[in-house]
Amino acid sequence: MARAPAPPRAWQRMLSGRRLDLLDPSPLDIEIEDIAHGLARVARWNGQTRGEAIFSVAQHSVLVADIADALEPQASTATRLTVLLHDAPEYVIGDMISPFKAVIGESYKSVEARLLAAIRVRFGLPPQTPAAAKALTKKADHVAAFLEATELAGFALEEARRFFGDPRPLPQPIAAGRLTALPAEAAQAAFLDRFAELTS
Repeated sequence: MARAPAPPRAWQRMLSGRRLDLLDPSPLDIEIEDIAHGLARVARWNGQTRGEAIFSVAQHSVLVADIADALEPQASTATRLTVLLHDAPEYVIGDMISPFKAVIGESYKSVEARLLAAIRVRFGLPPQTPAAAKALTKKADHVAAFLEATELAGFALEEARRFFGDPRPLPQPIAAGRLTALPAEAAQAAFLDRFAELTS
């Protein structure tokens, strides 16, 4: 009798040595160093940005955190950590552009949601994002998308307004240089620095 084929591999080995199951991710297999390393090497806008380096998801995450801090300076540490980690699943699944997410549909969203819940639990947050934190993250993310689109990704102002809304007047202050693409090591360090600030 022929042996049944082995199920396809659904886990990824991390540089930390952890083995993360994408279908049933355990918080115990998640390390912030793996997240920072991966996000610093994932390109926003499919790499279609100005600059010698890619503009990474790690940089985007810190930019969104800056914007959220400017929008709500009194936000709790848990909310601020939620904002920083909002795209953390992309260290495993990559940054899929919105048009392609629309093509794939719910399968991508369900994997992303399971990963995010495990990541949140790993770092002491409830598995589901509270509504207020979700709303702040979404608002800051749209501001960041508008800035990245117009400063880095070649969008005209009217086009960016149509897709992301017009966030002006922009929240202040946002740290200088956040829209300058960094080498991976520097983006990774910036992400880890912000994480350490929020968890020390």
